[in-house]
Amino acid sequence: MGDYFSLPQAQPFEMGEGEHGVLLIHGFTGSPSHMRLIGEALAERGFAVRGIRLPGHGTKPEDMKTVSWQDWLLAARLAAKEMKEKYLHFSVAGLSMGGVLSLIMAQEMDVTACVPIAAPIRIFNPFRRLALIMSPFVPMIGWGPEKDAAFDPDTYHIGYNRYPTKSVHDLSVLMDKAEKDLSLIRAPVLCVQSRGDKTVRPESPEMILNGISSKEKAMLWLEKSPHVCTITEERCQIIDAMDAFLRKAEKSE
Repeated sequence: MGDYFSLPQAQPFEMGEGEHGVLLIHGFTGSPSHMRLIGEALAERGFAVRGIRLPGHGTKPEDMKTVSWQDWLLAARLAAKEMKEKYLHFSVAGLSMGGVLSLIMAQEMDVTACVPIAAPIRIFNPFRRLALIMSPFVPMIGWGPEKDAAFDPDTYHIGYNRYPTKSVHDLSVLMDKAEKDLSLIRAPVLCVQSRGDKTVRPESPEMILNGISSKEKAMLWLEKSPHVCTITEERCQIIDAMDAFLRKAEKSE
C-alpha cells in the first residue's frame, strides 16, 4: 500500500502559471491522482493549479481513524486562503467529498467560480447516518471496485479499498453542512455529474443548483463515467467545460 501511494501521480501538485488560481480537492478515500489529469490540462490552458492531499489520505486506510471532518475542512480552508491571497482570480473544484468541500469554500469566501464534480448531497447508500452506531461492531468497511469503469489511464485510480466506518459519519457531517448553507453561495457554479455514477444520486446536482443564490449556474452531464469521472475518457468534457466556465467567470468579477 505504501509503495502504491508513493507513485508520482499520487502526490500533491502545483503547476501552471497565470492570474487565475484553481484549487483541486480529491474525494473520500481518494488521492491527488484523481485530480491530476484535470490539473495538468488546466495548467496547459493558462491556469495556476494546486492539488492537495487531505489528512488521513494517501498513506494507509487506518490513518483515516486519526482524523475527522474538521481536519479535512481545515486543510481545504488553508489551501484556499493561500491561493486567494496569491491570485487575482481564485476558483475551487473538487471530486465527490472534494466537491462538497468546494461548495463550503464558496459559502465561506468570495471565489471566482466553484465546480463541484459528483458532489454527494444525496447518495445511494441508505446507512450513512448509522455509521457511528455501527463503527464499534464493524470498524472497517471494504470499498467495492468500480467493475465497469473504463479509466483512462487506470494508473491514476489510486485510493483506499477500505475505510473506517466512523469516517462515513465525518463525510455525512460535511454533506449536511454544505447542503444547509447552499444559499450563501453567490459565485458562478458549474455542476458535473455522470449518469453512470452508482454512488451519488442524480438529484444531487439539481439540489445544488436550486439551492444556491448564484446568477450564473451551469450543468454538465456525462453519460457513462463511474463516480471517479475525472480519470475517464469523458474527463475531456470536464476540462473543456471548466476552461470555458472559469474564463467566463473571470469577466463577471
